[in-house]
Amino acid sequence: MALKVIGAGFGRTGTLSLKVALEKLGFGPCHHMKEVMLRAEQTEYFYRASLKESVDWDEVFKNYHSAVDWPAAAYYKELAGKYPDAKVILGVRDPNSWYDSARNTIYQVHTHFPKWIKFIFRRLNRLFKMVEITVFGTPFSNRFEDKEFAMQAFNEHIETVKKMIPEERLLIHSAKDGWEPLCKFLNVPVPEEPYPWVNDSKIFARRILVIKFLKWLPLILLAGIMIGLLR
Repeated sequence: MALKVIGAGFGRTGTLSLKVALEKLGFGPCHHMKEVMLRAEQTEYFYRASLKESVDWDEVFKNYHSAVDWPAAAYYKELAGKYPDAKVILGVRDPNSWYDSARNTIYQVHTHFPKWIKFIFRRLNRLFKMVEITVFGTPFSNRFEDKEFAMQAFNEHIETVKKMIPEERLLIHSAKDGWEPLCKFLNVPVPEEPYPWVNDSKIFARRILVIKFLKWLPLILLAGIMIGLLR
């Protein structure tokens, strides 16, 4: 199963909405970071790729017709060369809005996820090492906390994609554009229903609260034990 659509946009540029849209248009299943989080083999593939080990992309995407979001977007040049008939979609967003969204969601999860859980579960440890390299390391030279630098890297990525991918093969896409440009680009009919708008910021907020609680859980339990022993 060769990829028909390759997403080159960074995470938090409407990639989850695009995933839903592509699946609605018949280009699913669509690969997304969710797949890497849920599937052990996907974690392993992209962990190895982050270490610059050779990866069989046909094996990685054997069950998918499209791919968006991290970590696949990090390899858009390789994938575009591997699948020359695939079209490329570059998700864009206002840089300031993008940075604030990324920093308040995926970066918080990555920063606060408990080390003790990663120590216990080998796959989670590999997943977060991959994210550290692929999502926050290489693209931002490990300077994601520097907002101006990160936004500059974001803008430079967009310009690089424009230069690398031929115009006739590339769609510069924003969720607010709706169905029409996307459907015209992919040569498929426009659905009657509205373009999907998947805003998962509230879900992330709940996850971050849980993660912060788990981060301090061992100390909370230890304190409880100590208090119990002192009574």
